[in-house]
Amino acid sequence: MSFTLLIRLLCAALIFQLSSCVPATQTGTSYSRREARVLQQVKIGKVLEVAEVVIEGTKSGAGGIVGGAVGAIAGRNTGSGAGGEIAAVLGGAVGSVVGAKIEEARTRASGREYTIRLENGEVVSVVQAFDPKIPIFAGDDVKLLSQKGSYRVTRLNTAGRR
Repeated sequence: MSFTLLIRLLCAALIFQLSSCVPATQTGTSYSRREARVLQQVKIGKVLEVAEVVIEGTKSGAGGIVGGAVGAIAGRNTGSGAGGEIAAVLGGAVGSVVGAKIEEARTRASGREYTIRLENGEVVSVVQAFDPKIPIFAGDDVKLLSQKGSYRVTRLNTAGRR
C-alpha cells in the first residue's frame, strides 16, 4: 500500500470518526428514541432571562487517537532510521492534539440558558441547545419537562407564535 493511499484512508477514517462524534441535537423539541413514550413531569413558568452560551463539544478521545495515528504515519515516512522514528513520535503527538481539538470543535453547539420563574414562585435555570426554528424569549410562557434528571424547555402554546 502506498504512503499516499494510507494517508488518504486514515484521513477518511478521521473524518468518519469525528462525524460520528457529533451529538444528537439537545434542543427542547428533539427526543431520542429512548425518550419517546416515557412519562415526563411538567412545570409551567415564565422566562425571566435568556443568555447565549456555548455547549462544549465531546472529548471522547477518538479524535486524538485517529489524529495521532495519521500524524505518526506521516512523520514516519519523512525519513529513515532514528530521524524517521523521532519524526513519527513528534507527528503522532502533534496529530493527537490536533485531532482532539478538531473533535471538540466539530461537536460544539450554540445554546441558551433560560432563567424561569415557575408558577410556585421558584426560580430555576436550564441550559439547552438553541433551536432557531422555535426560539424562546424573555416573557414567554414555557413548559419545563423533566425525565430521569434531564430537563428541557419548550414554549407553551407554540402554534401561531412569532
